[in-house]
Amino acid sequence: MQHNSARLKAAWICLLIVGIGILIFGVVAAVAPGAGDKQLMRADGAAAIGMGLFGVLITLLPFRCGERWAWYAQWYYPAFWIAHLAGGLPPGKDHVHQVVFIVLSLAGLLLPVRVFLPRATTTA
Repeated sequence: MQHNSARLKAAWICLLIVGIGILIFGVVAAVAPGAGDKQLMRADGAAAIGMGLFGVLITLLPFRCGERWAWYAQWYYPAFWIAHLAGGLPPGKDHVHQVVFIVLSLAGLLLPVRVFLPRATTTA
């Protein structure tokens, strides 16, 4: 079932931005790992590439179609970024991107909540 609401469109665009951001970080980390443990950074980059690809595909296919399981699966994004922010984890030393990704992922999940969790209708 295809849903064409403006809220759902804004939501999947928000989630797509998060997925693409993770994917880009993964590619950069895998290709140009920088200082420190290069093998660990390459491994983190490969994991981020996978996470980004899965997120982008879930966003573009089942999430856009209003499949409830995809909405539940995307709750991984805010949990992931909140854990990174709370734990002071990388990437980066400034955590602005983590806050931006938290806001985008929460917006992407809360804007279309009625598409994925419709109110029960009662008949009299």
